[in-house]
Amino acid sequence: MTLATLSIIVLAALLAATLIPGFDLGLGALAAAFLLGLAAGVAANDVTAFFPADFFVLIVGVTALFAVAQRNGTLDWLLDLLLRLAGGRLVLISLVPFAIGAVLTAAGTLPAAATAIVSPIALGFAARYRTSPLIAAVLGITGIISGLLSPLAVYGVTARELSTKLGIGLPGSAPVAFLSGGLLAGLAVCAALLVIGMWNGGIPRGRAPVSGDVPGAAAPEPASGATGSEPASGVTAPEPASGAGGGTGTATVAAPAPAAPQRRPGARAFTLLCMLAVVALSVGFDMNVGYLGLTAALVLQLVFRLPVDAIVSRIPWNVVLLIGGLLTYVGLMQHLGAFKQISDLLTIEGSPLLSLLVLCYIAGVTSFAASSIAVFATVMPLLPPLVAAGVSPVGGVLALALASVLVDINPLGITGGLILGAAEPSVRPRLFRQLLTYGLISIVVAPLLAWLAFGWW
Repeated sequence: MTLATLSIIVLAALLAATLIPGFDLGLGALAAAFLLGLAAGVAANDVTAFFPADFFVLIVGVTALFAVAQRNGTLDWLLDLLLRLAGGRLVLISLVPFAIGAVLTAAGTLPAAATAIVSPIALGFAARYRTSPLIAAVLGITGIISGLLSPLAVYGVTARELSTKLGIGLPGSAPVAFLSGGLLAGLAVCAALLVIGMWNGGIPRGRAPVSGDVPGAAAPEPASGATGSEPASGVTAPEPASGAGGGTGTATVAAPAPAAPQRRPGARAFTLLCMLAVVALSVGFDMNVGYLGLTAALVLQLVFRLPVDAIVSRIPWNVVLLIGGLLTYVGLMQHLGAFKQISDLLTIEGSPLLSLLVLCYIAGVTSFAASSIAVFATVMPLLPPLVAAGVSPVGGVLALALASVLVDINPLGITGGLILGAAEPSVRPRLFRQLLTYGLISIVVAPLLAWLAFGWW
């Protein structure tokens, strides 16, 4: 048995061990990386080099900034504003993170930066209005994926440059086709999630009362006829308000009163200015959003003399340990050639379209625990022979790109870490398991659907 094969078996064992009460996956992954490194002759310093320092700065910086915004009431005010713009309709509220994510990435924002911005908004709505955290998170990340193939986005630019370099003849309409394909895929996932969420209570029907400047004043009830049992989405449905009948309206009850935010004169305006500066500098000037968030949080903490503990304690250190440990182990797996071995196992001979399907699965399986853009760039050189054999160049690139990114919604990478960091601490363990289940299912389903939908374009 090779060490690459052993690393795959150990990863499967680590994931299975999460079913054991009290087992910490982050600690387990770091220990496994150290022991496997010893067996492979990889020095401890080299194993440590796989730790994702950029992820550490990203999640700490962003969560620190949003901790300040929540403490001084700015985040609650923003959520109320978006609620009023949506007329209180919970379905429209659920779509806000999707729209924001699509616009950000279509305008050129890097996926990690867009995720850092969208996740707190999506999970904030989920906490306030008792919608499914899983559906809220997936809607937000799906919006980000929808805009990734725009002419300004990283995937769109990479797809065109690689196609030119590899001699794949793309028509002049390819940029529009790429953007349209990404949006169609995102909208299809979005529509399916809305149907499922409204069916199982993950997205309550009706409207939420708009509370003006009083944050967290009320939360929606499920539509009449819903039971008090736990819906399939993992969100516990609230109890019906006293006296609520079985008519067509939607009953509401007061949400549990959150800790009173610390309001100071001018705090909201200055916090909004800092948040806008972080977004503008990260999007417009490609500056590191993690360091920007850290700097903005420090400035706000000093200006308004906020207790340091109130900010630092809200940084999800357990999530940092979890994703940091996993990515360290995955980095060692890549070093040992585990993902190349997985790709080799999936390679078969066949017709051009069948070979494209195999490439889509290679991209999907490898991207589950590795950088999607790196996987996409690695798999693309295998596409020119298929195009020469009759596969559509636009369809082939689209299918490979979407097969790479649609599996990104899982807890084993930076995206999952940012989602878990933005969620309420009480829902993180269950949300981790839900994201892992969703990701494993997407490995099987997403490459096939991407191939069926776009392989012929």
